[in-house]
Amino acid sequence: MKAVIQRVAQASVTIASQKVAEIDNGLLVLLGIETADKQEDIDWLVAKIIQLRIFSDENGIMNLSVKETNGGIIVVSQFTLHASTKKGNRPSYIKAAKPEIAIPLYEKFILAMTFELGKKIQTGIFGADMQVSLINDGPVTIIIDTKNKQ
Repeated sequence: MKAVIQRVAQASVTIASQKVAEIDNGLLVLLGIETADKQEDIDWLVAKIIQLRIFSDENGIMNLSVKETNGGIIVVSQFTLHASTKKGNRPSYIKAAKPEIAIPLYEKFILAMTFELGKKIQTGIFGADMQVSLINDGPVTIIIDTKNKQ
């Protein structure tokens, strides 16, 4: 499981000219699920994201989590995070999980994140053509891969 986490001042997801998700201060999480992902990947990644200290405290030091700042979260499915560009110029998505595997894991991820954050997580729609808008605050962008827990 891979995630691109962006600290945002504002973010939204629009599908077919309709805004389906919107937050002010918080995190935009682009989530890529691969075939080998399991529940332990979900548990580890959710805990890591919720506890990630990337928001400024009263001294301007990145020392607070999204939970401590009462920030919002939008999670967007993003199979292209598993693109392999090793050969040629057309990316291969062979590692990306097929919908029958990815959708249940995506839904479990959302439920686990909702439970850990203690409030509703906003989302895009799995597999939809989405327009994601954001104002990256900082900018702060962090990439986490559950297969590389260093």
